[in-house]
Amino acid sequence: MEQPSEIVTDAPRAWDRPAVSVPVLAGLSLVGGQFPSFSTQANLYTLGTGGVLIWFGLSQRPARRSERRIGSGVIWWVLPVAVFGLVEGATFVAGAGDRFPTFSRLADPWLEHPLIRSAGYFAWLSAFWGLVRR
Repeated sequence: MEQPSEIVTDAPRAWDRPAVSVPVLAGLSLVGGQFPSFSTQANLYTLGTGGVLIWFGLSQRPARRSERRIGSGVIWWVLPVAVFGLVEGATFVAGAGDRFPTFSRLADPWLEHPLIRSAGYFAWLSAFWGLVRR
């Protein structure tokens, strides 16, 4: 006898738990951190992992978190990020160089070390995984 579809819920999958997803993201970030910054290999690896996560999110395979409404205070978080993005983009397009360097140019000396680059990659993958799960 079949059950109505509204009663059946998806059971959490074993691979969808933090005990599995965090080490997988850590391993991916350790591999990604070994590539030189802005190299062809690093760009292809980033596009590949991002593409897989986009496909994964669109496939409806991961369990979704419960729906939460976005509060009215979120504008105070979005506004500084948007202003920062505009300033970063404008300085990049204008080619300000050393007079007014972009954030990525200021971060380049730190990102030369593979472990720090891996930590940044892990933060990016974790944020992207959080968006996939939304």
